[in-house]
Amino acid sequence: MGRIGHHRLRRVHRIRRVRHVAVALLLLAPAAGLLWVPWYAGASPRLAGTPFFYWYQLAWVPGCGLCLLAAYVLTRHDRRHDP
Repeated sequence: MGRIGHHRLRRVHRIRRVRHVAVALLLLAPAAGLLWVPWYAGASPRLAGTPFFYWYQLAWVPGCGLCLLAAYVLTRHDRRHDP
């Protein structure tokens, strides 16, 4: 393999590794944010009369969807451009 090919292959592997780490973080963020209950198990602050405990969990619903969508797009891109 030529020198240019070797550098390109190393770059592709580095990019793939960064993408895999990003996917792992995107999938772990909602779990960590929701499983660490003592952090959000309180009544204040309130939002429109709703305790923090409830609106924090409800805010994660679209947040989880966005994290999953981003992880899917990153893995789909990875599969489509396999060398």
